[in-house]
Amino acid sequence: MKLQQLSLFLENRPGRLGAPLEAIAKEGINILTLSLADTAQFGILRLIVREWDKAKQVLEDAGWVVNLTEVVAVDVLDRPGGLAEALAVLEGAGLNIEYMYAFSLRRGDKAILIFRFEDPDRAIDVLLEKGLHVVDGDELLSVVSG
Repeated sequence: MKLQQLSLFLENRPGRLGAPLEAIAKEGINILTLSLADTAQFGILRLIVREWDKAKQVLEDAGWVVNLTEVVAVDVLDRPGGLAEALAVLEGAGLNIEYMYAFSLRRGDKAILIFRFEDPDRAIDVLLEKGLHVVDGDELLSVVSG
């Protein structure tokens, strides 16, 4: 089975990222991974979901233009140099990588995602205020090595 990625353009303003994610969540579609690239005016949200055809329809029905792109999943050894070795194989074959998804860490039924915020201190305050667990550096390293 081919792996399909959904891509959609979003205005780069507060609230625009949440809207498509809420739309697919209401339909019970779980996101396996996502990537967000942005500029000052817009962003490109890329999603990998199991039910990509259903997600595509939900998003289009909600007014977004959705593109489908085939992507390839590759097992990479989870050790120092594992990714570099995989990249060397691709480079040796003359293959260009347009972009890739970052790894996500899992702990039980929760995924640890890493974000970059314009104002990290404010983001931490808001997350804590809303009852979300912020993983500090030491805790993250213990999960990675543990």
